[in-house]
Amino acid sequence: MTSDAPDPDLTDLSFEVALKELEEIVGRLERGDVPLEESIQLYSRGDALRRHCDKLLKAAEAKVEKIQLAADGRPAGTEPLDVD
Repeated sequence: MTSDAPDPDLTDLSFEVALKELEEIVGRLERGDVPLEESIQLYSRGDALRRHCDKLLKAAEAKVEKIQLAADGRPAGTEPLDVD
């Protein structure tokens, strides 16, 4: 599955739940005791989970704001986080 369309099974998953499932998949694949066909399915699911987590992280990053401080050190407002 290489489509950029959201997977309906993933759209409601929180970052934490998706990451936990991804970690479980990686663990199973690393043990090497999964039949080939199932490994392919797990890899595909893992890739979809990775893309979902990446999307959620980018969305959260876009919301982060950097606090601007006045000359006296007090907060003076916010500005978007510059991630470059």
